[in-house]
Amino acid sequence: MRLLIATDAWRPQINGVVRSLEYMAAEAPRFGAEVVFLTPERFHSFPMPTYPEIRLSLVRPGSLAGILEEIRPTHVHIATEGPIGLAARLACARQGRAFTTSYHTRFPEYVAARTKIPEAWSYGALKRFHQAARAMMVSTPSLERELTGRGFRNIMRWTRGVDTALFRPRNERILDSSAPIFLSVGRVAIEKNLDAFLSLDLPGTKVVVGDGPARAELERRYPDARFLGALTGEDLARVYASSDVFVFPSLTDTFGIVLIEALASGLPVAAFPVTGPLDVIGASGCGVLEADLRAAALAALDIPKDRCRAHGETFTWHESARQFFSNIEKAHSGR
Repeated sequence: MRLLIATDAWRPQINGVVRSLEYMAAEAPRFGAEVVFLTPERFHSFPMPTYPEIRLSLVRPGSLAGILEEIRPTHVHIATEGPIGLAARLACARQGRAFTTSYHTRFPEYVAARTKIPEAWSYGALKRFHQAARAMMVSTPSLERELTGRGFRNIMRWTRGVDTALFRPRNERILDSSAPIFLSVGRVAIEKNLDAFLSLDLPGTKVVVGDGPARAELERRYPDARFLGALTGEDLARVYASSDVFVFPSLTDTFGIVLIEALASGLPVAAFPVTGPLDVIGASGCGVLEADLRAAALAALDIPKDRCRAHGETFTWHESARQFFSNIEKAHSGR
């Protein structure tokens, strides 16, 4: 398999889409596959209005015809619905190439949070985008049920993983803040619902890791919280291990890789009972999922760290990649 992955999400963005795709490429040789990426690095781009950290590529479907001939992929996977994804979809349609897609992000909710465009319009556009694919991959059972109810078809499951060697419990605590430490990690943007976390009356310290368009305003409004900016690798792993509870206030994530990073680090989770936390935490006893986020955060303090670590270890990138490449083969073979 020589797989072309077309994606609008790419470095220097730090998010679950980029991390998932990078790990798929790293695992590809174990499954007899080679991955070639088509990313914004190949095109001129401009900042996305209201979210300048994301750049939108200037790409014409016609230009992709030559790129496809140059790369000569045996399979094509379109990971995002942005300009590159749209151009790749149209180029594949013109050439009669089969392709698969994945549903990573709740664009209808994100667009509605920034504009007056109704969610129903956006979902209609997404359904048209994905309906031509041999298969659309989603990360969780609850998301599959929701999208099936909205009329999406040909859905396959693709879970996510965590680097358990990097994200692990540690003896050192590098955060010199009052305990207990309640941590949240992710983009600092309106759709992440960080107000629901930062406004809680909790003991100890609230810590936010990440960057985004809402950071300056949230720092101004919540001066008692610590904002550490975007962290990766060892720096991020040490912050997880220095915290006591992971608070996940998002109502719109489709999975939440940060959830399993926290679990692998020994952190119990406090979250709302929505897609993502419901699937990752489930009946594991590693988190508290309640509409009252403050009550959930306080109750999570009593959950043993070793239980969380054990559950986090069940999510591996190898299994994620096995599902991913198996889905592509099955979709193309019609099985």
